[in-house]
Amino acid sequence: MANLHLHDSFNFLRKLTPRRLYNASKVLLSYYLSKWLKRPVQWGLPFTISVEPTTACNLRCPECPSGLRAFTRPTGNLKADFFRRMLAELHRDLLFLIFYFQGEPYINPDFLEMVAHAHQQGIYTITSTNGHFLSMENARRTVTSGLDRLIISVDGATQEVYEQYRKSGKLEVVLQGARNVVACKRALGSRTPHIIFQVLVVRPNEHQIPDIFRLAQEIGVDEVKLKTAQVYDYEQGNPLIPLNPRYARYALHADGTYRIKNKLLNHCWKLWHACVITWDGVVVPCCFDKDASHRLGSLQENTFRAIWHGKKYQAFRKQLLGGRKNINICTNCTEGCKVWAE
Repeated sequence: MANLHLHDSFNFLRKLTPRRLYNASKVLLSYYLSKWLKRPVQWGLPFTISVEPTTACNLRCPECPSGLRAFTRPTGNLKADFFRRMLAELHRDLLFLIFYFQGEPYINPDFLEMVAHAHQQGIYTITSTNGHFLSMENARRTVTSGLDRLIISVDGATQEVYEQYRKSGKLEVVLQGARNVVACKRALGSRTPHIIFQVLVVRPNEHQIPDIFRLAQEIGVDEVKLKTAQVYDYEQGNPLIPLNPRYARYALHADGTYRIKNKLLNHCWKLWHACVITWDGVVVPCCFDKDASHRLGSLQENTFRAIWHGKKYQAFRKQLLGGRKNINICTNCTEGCKVWAE
Protein backbone atom coordinates (compact mmCIF):
# COMPACT_ATOMS: atom_id res chain seq x y z
CA MET A 1 0.00 0.00 0.00
CA ALA A 2 3.05 2.30 0.11
CA ASN A 3 2.54 3.55 -3.45
CA LEU A 4 -1.08 4.36 -2.65
CA HIS A 5 0.05 6.51 0.29
CA LEU A 6 2.45 8.31 -2.06
CA HIS A 7 -0.35 9.00 -4.55
CA ASP A 8 -2.50 10.42 -1.78
CA SER A 9 0.35 12.56 -0.44
CA PHE A 10 1.17 13.89 -3.89
CA ASN A 11 -2.49 14.66 -4.49
CA PHE A 12 -2.53 16.77 -1.33
CA LEU A 13 0.78 18.52 -2.04
CA ARG A 14 -0.30 19.67 -5.48
CA LYS A 15 -3.19 21.59 -3.89
CA LEU A 16 -0.85 23.76 -1.83
CA THR A 17 -0.57 27.43 -2.75
CA PRO A 18 1.71 30.16 -1.40
CA ARG A 19 -1.25 31.75 0.36
CA ARG A 20 -2.28 28.49 2.05
CA LEU A 21 1.27 27.82 3.17
CA TYR A 22 1.65 31.36 4.49
CA ASN A 23 -1.62 31.10 6.42
CA ALA A 24 -0.62 27.72 7.90
CA SER A 25 2.73 29.18 8.96
CA LYS A 26 1.01 32.07 10.76
CA VAL A 27 -1.34 29.70 12.55
CA LEU A 28 1.52 27.43 13.66
CA LEU A 29 3.64 30.34 14.90
CA SER A 30 0.74 31.87 16.83
CA TYR A 31 0.01 28.50 18.49
CA TYR A 32 3.55 28.10 19.82
CA LEU A 33 3.63 31.75 20.87
CA SER A 34 0.39 31.22 22.79
CA LYS A 35 1.87 28.19 24.60
CA TRP A 36 4.94 30.21 25.54
CA LEU A 37 3.05 33.35 26.65
CA LYS A 38 0.18 31.35 28.21
CA ARG A 39 -2.31 33.71 26.62
CA PRO A 40 -4.12 33.38 23.28
CA VAL A 41 -2.49 34.82 20.19
CA GLN A 42 -4.29 33.93 16.96
CA TRP A 43 -2.93 34.81 13.54
CA GLY A 44 -4.37 33.64 10.27
CA LEU A 45 -7.44 31.49 9.67
CA PRO A 46 -7.96 27.76 10.29
CA PHE A 47 -6.59 25.50 7.61
CA THR A 48 -8.82 22.56 8.56
CA ILE A 49 -12.58 22.90 8.78
CA SER A 50 -15.24 20.26 9.37
CA VAL A 51 -18.70 21.02 8.01
CA GLU A 52 -21.76 18.99 8.92
CA PRO A 53 -23.80 17.83 5.91
CA THR A 54 -26.59 16.50 8.13
CA THR A 55 -27.44 15.34 11.64
CA ALA A 56 -29.54 12.44 10.30
CA CYS A 57 -28.29 8.85 10.38
CA ASN A 58 -29.70 5.48 9.37
CA LEU A 59 -27.88 3.59 12.14
CA ARG A 60 -28.33 3.46 15.93
CA CYS A 61 -24.76 3.26 17.27
CA PRO A 62 -24.79 3.28 21.10
CA GLU A 63 -22.15 5.96 21.75
CA CYS A 64 -23.29 8.41 19.05
CA PRO A 65 -25.78 11.28 19.56
CA SER A 66 -27.01 10.84 15.98
CA GLY A 67 -27.59 7.14 16.51
CA LEU A 68 -29.27 7.71 19.86
CA ARG A 69 -31.36 10.61 18.47
CA ALA A 70 -30.12 12.50 21.53
CA PHE A 71 -29.44 16.03 20.26
CA THR A 72 -30.84 19.04 22.06
CA ARG A 73 -29.72 21.33 19.24
CA PRO A 74 -31.73 21.72 16.00
CA THR A 75 -31.31 18.98 13.40
CA GLY A 76 -31.35 19.25 9.61
CA ASN A 77 -29.39 19.31 6.35
CA LEU A 78 -26.71 21.78 5.21
CA LYS A 79 -28.01 23.77 2.24
CA ALA A 80 -25.81 23.98 -0.85
CA ASP A 81 -26.23 27.73 -1.37
CA PHE A 82 -25.29 28.44 2.27
CA PHE A 83 -22.26 26.19 1.89
CA ARG A 84 -21.09 28.12 -1.20
CA ARG A 85 -21.37 31.44 0.64
CA MET A 86 -19.41 29.98 3.56
CA LEU A 87 -16.69 28.61 1.31
CA ALA A 88 -16.34 31.87 -0.61
CA GLU A 89 -14.79 33.42 2.51
CA LEU A 90 -12.59 30.45 3.43
CA HIS A 91 -11.42 28.56 0.35
CA ARG A 92 -8.20 30.50 -0.32
CA ASP A 93 -6.73 29.52 3.07
CA LEU A 94 -8.05 25.98 3.53
CA LEU A 95 -5.86 22.90 3.23
CA PHE A 96 -8.45 20.32 4.33
CA LEU A 97 -12.24 20.37 4.21
CA ILE A 98 -13.87 17.53 6.13
CA PHE A 99 -17.48 16.83 5.20
CA TYR A 100 -18.42 15.24 8.49
CA PHE A 101 -19.35 16.03 12.07
CA GLN A 102 -22.47 14.14 13.13
CA GLY A 103 -24.87 12.17 10.94
CA GLU A 104 -24.39 10.27 7.67
CA PRO A 105 -23.24 12.67 4.89
CA TYR A 106 -24.83 10.76 2.00
CA ILE A 107 -28.31 11.34 3.46
CA ASN A 108 -28.01 14.99 2.37
CA PRO A 109 -29.13 15.01 -1.29
CA ASP A 110 -26.78 17.93 -2.08
CA PHE A 111 -23.72 16.35 -0.44
CA LEU A 112 -21.78 15.34 -3.57
CA GLU A 113 -22.65 18.62 -5.27
CA MET A 114 -20.97 20.44 -2.37
CA VAL A 115 -17.94 18.13 -2.61
CA ALA A 116 -17.63 18.94 -6.30
CA HIS A 117 -17.80 22.67 -5.56
CA ALA A 118 -15.02 22.40 -2.96
CA HIS A 119 -12.96 20.32 -5.40
CA GLN A 120 -13.27 23.11 -7.97
CA GLN A 121 -11.73 25.47 -5.40
CA GLY A 122 -8.65 23.21 -5.20
CA ILE A 123 -9.29 22.04 -1.61
CA TYR A 124 -8.39 18.56 -0.36
CA THR A 125 -11.75 17.03 0.60
CA ILE A 126 -12.52 14.23 3.06
CA THR A 127 -15.66 12.49 4.22
CA SER A 128 -16.52 9.70 6.63
CA THR A 129 -19.46 7.39 5.97
CA ASN A 130 -21.05 4.27 7.39
CA GLY A 131 -21.03 2.94 3.82
CA HIS A 132 -24.71 2.09 3.39
CA PHE A 133 -25.37 4.53 0.53
CA LEU A 134 -22.57 3.60 -1.88
CA SER A 135 -24.72 2.21 -4.66
CA MET A 136 -23.02 1.95 -8.04
CA GLU A 137 -24.56 5.30 -9.02
CA ASN A 138 -23.43 7.02 -5.82
CA ALA A 139 -20.02 5.39 -6.16
CA ARG A 140 -19.66 6.83 -9.67
CA ARG A 141 -20.81 10.27 -8.49
CA THR A 142 -18.37 10.08 -5.57
CA VAL A 143 -15.44 9.46 -7.92
CA THR A 144 -16.50 12.15 -10.40
CA SER A 145 -17.10 14.69 -7.61
CA GLY A 146 -13.35 14.83 -7.03
CA LEU A 147 -13.54 13.67 -3.41
CA ASP A 148 -9.96 13.07 -2.24
CA ARG A 149 -10.42 10.76 0.75
CA LEU A 150 -13.29 8.40 1.58
CA ILE A 151 -13.34 6.93 5.10
CA ILE A 152 -15.68 3.93 5.44
CA SER A 153 -16.50 2.61 8.90
CA VAL A 154 -15.99 -1.16 9.01
CA ASP A 155 -16.29 -2.26 12.61
CA GLY A 156 -16.26 -6.02 12.17
CA ALA A 157 -15.48 -8.77 9.69
CA THR A 158 -18.73 -10.68 10.25
CA GLN A 159 -22.31 -9.45 10.55
CA GLU A 160 -22.63 -10.82 14.08
CA VAL A 161 -19.69 -8.77 15.33
CA TYR A 162 -20.31 -5.71 13.14
CA GLU A 163 -23.89 -5.18 14.32
CA GLN A 164 -22.93 -5.21 18.00
CA TYR A 165 -21.83 -1.59 17.59
CA ARG A 166 -23.28 -0.59 14.21
CA LYS A 167 -26.88 -1.18 15.26
CA SER A 168 -29.24 -1.66 12.27
CA GLY A 169 -26.23 -1.89 9.93
CA LYS A 170 -25.59 -4.49 7.23
CA LEU A 171 -21.93 -5.37 6.75
CA GLU A 172 -22.36 -6.87 3.28
CA VAL A 173 -23.99 -3.63 2.07
CA VAL A 174 -20.94 -1.72 3.34
CA LEU A 175 -18.45 -4.10 1.72
CA GLN A 176 -20.35 -4.03 -1.57
CA GLY A 177 -20.34 -0.24 -1.45
CA ALA A 178 -16.55 -0.29 -1.09
CA ARG A 179 -16.33 -2.69 -4.05
CA ASN A 180 -18.49 -0.29 -6.07
CA VAL A 181 -16.17 2.66 -5.42
CA VAL A 182 -13.09 0.58 -6.26
CA ALA A 183 -14.74 -0.56 -9.50
CA CYS A 184 -15.71 2.99 -10.46
CA LYS A 185 -12.20 4.29 -9.78
CA ARG A 186 -10.79 1.63 -12.09
CA ALA A 187 -13.42 2.18 -14.77
CA LEU A 188 -12.88 5.94 -14.76
CA GLY A 189 -9.08 5.71 -14.44
CA SER A 190 -9.13 7.77 -11.22
CA ARG A 191 -6.73 7.55 -8.27
CA THR A 192 -9.22 9.33 -6.03
CA PRO A 193 -10.78 8.99 -3.62
CA HIS A 194 -8.16 7.37 -1.39
CA ILE A 195 -10.31 4.71 0.31
CA ILE A 196 -9.80 3.96 4.00
CA PHE A 197 -11.44 1.28 6.10
CA GLN A 198 -11.65 2.82 9.56
CA VAL A 199 -12.13 0.44 12.47
CA LEU A 200 -13.57 1.83 15.68
CA VAL A 201 -11.91 -0.71 17.95
CA VAL A 202 -14.20 -1.98 20.71
CA ARG A 203 -14.16 -5.17 22.76
CA PRO A 204 -16.57 -7.08 20.48
CA ASN A 205 -14.42 -6.54 17.35
CA GLU A 206 -10.81 -6.29 18.53
CA HIS A 207 -10.16 -9.97 17.71
CA GLN A 208 -11.23 -9.41 14.08
CA ILE A 209 -8.72 -6.68 13.20
CA PRO A 210 -6.54 -9.07 11.08
CA ASP A 211 -9.67 -10.19 9.21
CA ILE A 212 -10.60 -6.59 8.40
CA PHE A 213 -7.11 -6.00 6.98
CA ARG A 214 -7.60 -9.11 4.83
CA LEU A 215 -11.00 -7.89 3.59
CA ALA A 216 -9.53 -4.51 2.70
CA GLN A 217 -6.78 -6.13 0.64
CA GLU A 218 -9.20 -8.43 -1.14
CA ILE A 219 -11.55 -5.57 -2.08
CA GLY A 220 -8.77 -3.20 -3.14
CA VAL A 221 -9.09 -0.62 -0.37
CA ASP A 222 -6.08 1.69 -0.09
CA GLU A 223 -5.59 1.77 3.69
CA VAL A 224 -6.88 0.55 7.05
CA LYS A 225 -6.88 2.77 10.13
CA LEU A 226 -7.66 1.78 13.69
CA LYS A 227 -9.41 4.31 15.89
CA THR A 228 -9.93 4.15 19.64
CA ALA A 229 -13.51 4.52 20.83
CA GLN A 230 -14.81 7.37 22.97
CA VAL A 231 -16.98 5.94 25.76
CA TYR A 232 -19.09 8.26 27.89
CA ASP A 233 -19.51 6.03 30.97
CA TYR A 234 -16.04 4.57 31.43
CA GLU A 235 -15.04 5.13 35.07
CA GLN A 236 -16.47 1.84 36.35
CA GLY A 237 -15.67 -0.04 33.16
CA ASN A 238 -17.71 -0.51 30.01
CA PRO A 239 -18.28 -3.56 27.78
CA LEU A 240 -17.04 -1.53 24.80
CA ILE A 241 -13.56 -0.89 26.26
CA PRO A 242 -11.09 -3.26 24.52
CA LEU A 243 -9.19 -5.82 26.56
CA ASN A 244 -5.98 -5.03 24.68
CA PRO A 245 -4.81 -1.76 26.26
CA ARG A 246 -3.21 -0.68 22.97
CA TYR A 247 -6.67 -0.15 21.53
CA ALA A 248 -8.23 1.63 24.53
CA ARG A 249 -8.41 5.31 25.39
CA TYR A 250 -8.79 4.34 29.04
CA ALA A 251 -6.44 2.62 31.48
CA LEU A 252 -7.45 0.27 34.29
CA HIS A 253 -6.08 1.36 37.68
CA ALA A 254 -5.40 -0.57 40.86
CA ASP A 255 -8.68 0.52 42.47
CA GLY A 256 -10.62 -1.08 39.61
CA THR A 257 -11.64 2.16 37.96
CA TYR A 258 -10.76 3.39 34.47
CA ARG A 259 -9.22 6.76 33.64
CA ILE A 260 -8.40 8.42 30.37
CA LYS A 261 -4.80 7.70 29.37
CA ASN A 262 -3.63 11.08 28.20
CA LYS A 263 -2.91 14.01 30.47
CA LEU A 264 -5.03 17.12 30.17
CA LEU A 265 -2.32 19.49 29.00
CA ASN A 266 -3.41 23.11 29.01
CA HIS A 267 -3.11 23.70 25.31
CA CYS A 268 -4.79 22.27 22.23
CA TRP A 269 -3.59 22.48 18.63
CA LYS A 270 -7.15 22.12 17.34
CA LEU A 271 -8.19 25.46 18.83
CA TRP A 272 -5.66 27.17 16.56
CA HIS A 273 -5.79 25.32 13.25
CA ALA A 274 -9.30 23.81 13.02
CA CYS A 275 -12.96 24.24 13.85
CA VAL A 276 -16.36 22.70 13.20
CA ILE A 277 -19.38 24.29 11.52
CA THR A 278 -22.79 22.72 12.09
CA TRP A 279 -25.36 22.27 9.33
CA ASP A 280 -27.05 25.56 10.34
CA GLY A 281 -23.87 27.63 10.53
CA VAL A 282 -22.98 27.49 14.24
CA VAL A 283 -19.21 27.57 14.83
CA VAL A 284 -18.01 25.25 17.62
CA PRO A 285 -14.43 24.59 18.77
CA CYS A 286 -14.00 20.94 17.80
CA CYS A 287 -15.61 17.57 17.07
CA PHE A 288 -15.95 16.75 20.78
CA ASP A 289 -18.67 19.39 21.10
CA LYS A 290 -21.25 17.12 19.50
CA ASP A 291 -24.30 18.95 20.84
CA ALA A 292 -22.84 22.41 20.06
CA SER A 293 -22.88 23.49 23.69
CA HIS A 294 -19.93 25.88 23.19
CA ARG A 295 -21.30 28.20 20.51
CA LEU A 296 -18.64 30.66 19.45
CA GLY A 297 -20.69 32.38 16.78
CA SER A 298 -23.08 31.87 13.88
CA LEU A 299 -22.40 32.35 10.18
CA GLN A 300 -26.04 33.30 9.84
CA GLU A 301 -25.20 36.45 11.79
CA ASN A 302 -21.50 37.21 11.22
CA THR A 303 -18.50 36.54 8.99
CA PHE A 304 -16.21 33.67 9.85
CA ARG A 305 -13.22 35.97 10.27
CA ALA A 306 -15.12 38.07 12.83
CA ILE A 307 -16.05 34.92 14.78
CA TRP A 308 -12.56 33.34 14.60
CA HIS A 309 -10.86 36.47 15.93
CA GLY A 310 -13.80 37.53 18.11
CA LYS A 311 -14.13 37.85 21.88
CA LYS A 312 -15.93 34.52 22.43
CA TYR A 313 -13.29 32.49 20.60
CA GLN A 314 -10.44 34.26 22.34
CA ALA A 315 -12.14 33.81 25.71
CA PHE A 316 -12.50 30.07 25.04
CA ARG A 317 -8.83 29.78 24.06
CA LYS A 318 -7.87 31.70 27.21
CA GLN A 319 -10.00 29.37 29.35
CA LEU A 320 -8.35 26.33 27.78
CA LEU A 321 -4.85 27.68 28.36
CA GLY A 322 -5.83 28.24 32.00
CA GLY A 323 -7.12 24.70 32.62
CA ARG A 324 -8.65 22.13 30.27
CA LYS A 325 -10.07 20.19 33.21
CA ASN A 326 -12.66 22.94 33.63
CA ILE A 327 -14.09 22.49 30.11
CA ASN A 328 -16.50 19.59 29.87
CA ILE A 329 -15.72 18.59 26.27
CA CYS A 330 -11.99 18.45 27.08
CA THR A 331 -12.20 15.94 29.93
CA ASN A 332 -12.81 12.94 27.64
CA CYS A 333 -10.57 14.22 24.84
CA THR A 334 -8.01 11.95 23.23
CA GLU A 335 -5.63 14.33 21.51
CA GLY A 336 -2.53 12.25 20.93
CA CYS A 337 -4.25 9.06 22.11
CA LYS A 338 -5.37 7.52 18.82
CA VAL A 339 -4.12 4.20 17.50
CA TRP A 340 -3.32 4.02 13.81
CA ALA A 341 -2.41 1.01 11.74
CA GLU A 342 1.21 0.82 10.68
